[in-house]
Amino acid sequence: MYPKISDLINALFGTHINLPIMSYGFFVAMAFLVGAYLLYLEFIRKEKDGLMKTTVRKVTEGKPASAGELLVSFIVSFFLAFKAYAAITDYQHFANDPQAFLFSGEGSAWIGLLVGVLYTAFVWYDKDKRKLKKPLVKEVVVHVHEQTWMIVLVAAVFGIIGAKIFDQLENWQAFVADPWGELFSFSGLTFYGGLIIAAIAVIWYGEKHGIPWKPMADSFAPGLALAYGIGRIGCQVAGDGDWGIVNHWAKPHWLGFLPDWLWSYNYPHNIVNEGIPIPGCSGPHCMQLPQGVFPTPVYETLMMIIIFIVLWSIRKKIKTPGVLFSIYLIFNGIERFLIEHIRVNNTYDVFGHHMTQAEIISPILVAIGIAGWIILEKRAKKGAAA
Repeated sequence: MYPKISDLINALFGTHINLPIMSYGFFVAMAFLVGAYLLYLEFIRKEKDGLMKTTVRKVTEGKPASAGELLVSFIVSFFLAFKAYAAITDYQHFANDPQAFLFSGEGSAWIGLLVGVLYTAFVWYDKDKRKLKKPLVKEVVVHVHEQTWMIVLVAAVFGIIGAKIFDQLENWQAFVADPWGELFSFSGLTFYGGLIIAAIAVIWYGEKHGIPWKPMADSFAPGLALAYGIGRIGCQVAGDGDWGIVNHWAKPHWLGFLPDWLWSYNYPHNIVNEGIPIPGCSGPHCMQLPQGVFPTPVYETLMMIIIFIVLWSIRKKIKTPGVLFSIYLIFNGIERFLIEHIRVNNTYDVFGHHMTQAEIISPILVAIGIAGWIILEKRAKKGAAA
């Protein structure tokens, strides 16, 4: 496994670089970028097709910098400079454990203060230079695709919050034992928690800015499927514990063309340091699982790529807003419910049955998807008949 992206690069090219980029975080970032680009393309298409409309927003020009703007400018520039100095002077600590470095007190307060004051002064000067005696209020036309990055930012922030909340509910004992460590850990993100909370936040943002939620949800659907698949690549590359149960079965002959690790894998050098020591290995990630398990992140990536291809190919054929997202919920729920049967996870006791959080949520999503599909189509037919 390759806890950091530089570990993967070094293994592929025989180099010895040390980059402060964790593999899982890298692929999550790639997932957001790919999802955002696909969302951007869909917004442009739907606006051309008349499914989404531009909005008019009032902006004020010529105002001086507010106290809030100056305060935010100082805080952000102070923190970045505070940490940047330490990252340069103690690069190995930064590169070896970026999470611990970011949450540590290591840094230069004097450098932070200097850069913070200078940048804040620049913001004040720039605003003052363009200040008008009487601020001018203008109306500007805002296209839906111009709001893509703000929508993605809202989805990312609230998605991470939701993912952490649901993960703590799933791992309550670990949270009770170390609440601060669990909350500020970059690991432990539950997809369904992120999906649910992000969906609520994005719908709120859309309604506030004149973007109807049904075509917006449809625009998200293909990108969500592909982004999830890319995120699972990060789980596989890093070996973050999202693997399957022990695979006791021999690989069938009809799958002989596949490499053995796709059937059973022991995740050497996994980032969570789970398993038994690797003989002859020294360093921070020298553990591997004692028995081969199903590499479920790979299976999920493959299934999600297939789901993405299906959704992308039918997106122009479906005319009823909200139906494509309903289909996504059905596919996603079925995929996750099936994979949970061979995936390691904590379980809840539900009326004597041990079920994972995803096994509880995924059938609900399937039901919502089916009901939404039926209801939306019926309403569309009634509207057309009227």
